[in-house]
Amino acid sequence: MLRLIAYLFAAVSIIHSTRSNGANEFQVSEDDERIVISSPTLDAVVRKKGYVTGVAAGSFLDKKSGFRDAGYGLDIVDWIMEPGSDEAYRDQLKGDLAYRFNNSYHGKTAKRSIEGPQICTKARELSPRVVQGKDFVAVTSSFKYQIAAPEKKTGSEWSQVLVFPAGQRYFISSDKITSVNASDAMFLRLDMPGHIKHKQGDTFSEVYLSYAGKIPSSEFVRDFAPDEKFNYRRDANPAPKRFIRAYHLHDPETGREGPWLAGMTLDPSVVYEAWCHQRGYVCLIEEFGGRPIQAGESFSAAFIVGFFDSIEEMEKVYDHYAGHTGLEVGEQGWKLTRSVR
Repeated sequence: MLRLIAYLFAAVSIIHSTRSNGANEFQVSEDDERIVISSPTLDAVVRKKGYVTGVAAGSFLDKKSGFRDAGYGLDIVDWIMEPGSDEAYRDQLKGDLAYRFNNSYHGKTAKRSIEGPQICTKARELSPRVVQGKDFVAVTSSFKYQIAAPEKKTGSEWSQVLVFPAGQRYFISSDKITSVNASDAMFLRLDMPGHIKHKQGDTFSEVYLSYAGKIPSSEFVRDFAPDEKFNYRRDANPAPKRFIRAYHLHDPETGREGPWLAGMTLDPSVVYEAWCHQRGYVCLIEEFGGRPIQAGESFSAAFIVGFFDSIEEMEKVYDHYAGHTGLEVGEQGWKLTRSVR
């Protein structure tokens, strides 16, 4: 019986390992539900079913400090959207496409979904693929949107690449939309780095926004709308030299300060709008794109997501990778790319 159980487990679990000069080693286990990545510097899980996209909530572990992410996941993906109201045809919208504004959740700015559903909650199942090289592990995912607003087509493709470089406490990611629709200002909404679960600011001591500075956790005790404060808009704010958003982890039980968990958009010009507001948790939504696009064209953004001991360390890493908007990977290696549009 034990031999049979071991055989069945082996049938649904695939183990990979990667070594680099004997110093860095990845262990990757995979079953029907998830991909688990482990190295001497971090752990991470990519889910195949349920709440999908990006790195799963609470699974991102910094082995140097022992801290984990404090939210609902990292680089979590939603809808394809554009400016404007859907009020005139809201009763015709399928699924979760309706977008209500003039409220504390979404603020006053009119926006509408072009295609859906919200991938993280409604796709239900993805088929991510593991790619391994001599000094990295990567995971690639994709999804074709299934519902659309009136007079819009379905079938635009979202694709995501996550690269975990050996020896680092961060991963590099990119999200890309290849659209079957045209728009004057299409954008993709996602969580970057991810939301922050907390009770009266107990899991973090401060937030850092490169366009606003440091903000103490006490600012997030009461709910406020995304456009009330700490909001960034490309049409209203000067682009910062670096687009970094991070929170300083704090152990609610011991009071110990942890590292910063940062999400860094490597080309600030791609950011259309970025929220940092309180709605039961700290909501760190980012929208990128927001420029004219024709059917058949694509747009993307590239990010660094991970643990850092200081803002200075974040800036050093940011500057090393700055200016890129895409990410490509194969067994021979990975590379960041720049937009030609």
